[in-house]
Amino acid sequence: MFNKCLMAGVIPLAIALSSTAFAQESTDKGEVEVLNWWTSGGEARALGALKDKLSDDGIGWKNMPVAGGAGTNAMAVLRSRITSNNPPTAAQVLGYDAQDWADRDALSSLDDVAKAGNWDEVFPQPIQRFAKSDGHWIAAPFEIHSTNWVWANKSMMDELGIQQPSSWEEFIASMKKAQDAGHTGLAYGGQPWQDATVFENVVLATGGADFYRQALIDLDPEALDSDTMTQSFDRFRELLQYKDDNSPGRDWNLATAMVIKGDALYQIMGDWAKGEFLNAGLKPEQDFMCFRTPGTQDAVTFNSDLMIMFKTDDKQQQAMQRTMAEIIGSPEFQITFSQLKGSVPARTDLSSDELDACAKRGYEQAKAAAKSNTLMGSMAHGYAAPASVKNAVFDIISSFVNSDMPSDVAAEQLAMAVQGARS
Repeated sequence: MFNKCLMAGVIPLAIALSSTAFAQESTDKGEVEVLNWWTSGGEARALGALKDKLSDDGIGWKNMPVAGGAGTNAMAVLRSRITSNNPPTAAQVLGYDAQDWADRDALSSLDDVAKAGNWDEVFPQPIQRFAKSDGHWIAAPFEIHSTNWVWANKSMMDELGIQQPSSWEEFIASMKKAQDAGHTGLAYGGQPWQDATVFENVVLATGGADFYRQALIDLDPEALDSDTMTQSFDRFRELLQYKDDNSPGRDWNLATAMVIKGDALYQIMGDWAKGEFLNAGLKPEQDFMCFRTPGTQDAVTFNSDLMIMFKTDDKQQQAMQRTMAEIIGSPEFQITFSQLKGSVPARTDLSSDELDACAKRGYEQAKAAAKSNTLMGSMAHGYAAPASVKNAVFDIISSFVNSDMPSDVAAEQLAMAVQGARS
């Protein structure tokens, strides 16, 4: 079942969407060129919802996809486009990247759209921190993705008698049970941003929300080089024992496919992974399970894809940019997009009735975390620290994964790397 769904759903759809559905289209109102890195099957379907809404308004679509998780490759291409004075109409970005372009005075203001849509009231403050600059809206938030999720193969859990783990010790024991039965315990993609995604989960599970904020958002040197951080590296090393030998360089969606096919028990990944399960025709709590990484249940680490619009003197382009922002921020689109993408709406004023079981739980958790100040930016996804710091963290974490570096040395080097990136 799993193999059939994957082959019949994910792969052909991804190819079809990338090769045909997003081909350049022209209509009477002109077209928008949109840079993005949504190239997997579930991501492409979600992006297609925006293309279709624009088409309904008579606006054509020119897709500019740049493959690569977390947008690192896309941001390099975007910088090249801007440098050559050839910006796209709009670009998908993450938190600090939006602020960077705003600081360069490169972005169109979305204040009129935001005022009409009551954005100040419906989008949570942790997202507004990045979607606004100097009090002005400079980005339209698509969704809230949270990164402290575990995705599990329910059939394997049932077969092995594994209950949903609620503690770190139970989590490790369940992966050992799967490995002893001949399965991979943890589907893992060995890329720097994926290493950092898993690591930040471990930090949150080990030290709690206050420590996570102190270490990875406030970048406190004492927290970065502390006994708690050393313990986090110890736990990370323990976790890495349950990945397979072929993990280096693996794309995140291929790791998700391992869980879908029954080759692995778990994947720690943001809820965009759910889009791949849904795209394969699978249902939450029937075919797969979703739960917060054990030890992180009282907090939500997040990223939110933002659409920024570049300044232009072309009145037609300006009008299309406003239309795009209106669509992205609208209640109907926020629900539709999350249904396809695996996320939850960024707006906090919507009913969750049309969301699936995982999204309903995630939506309520995100809203509760926003109220309790435990909705915290993901380091791995550009919402905890600027790119220079994030990349320095990536280097240390990946060096740890690919060597036998002791945990205390890793903590010391992490503190030094962050200090160097900030100076």
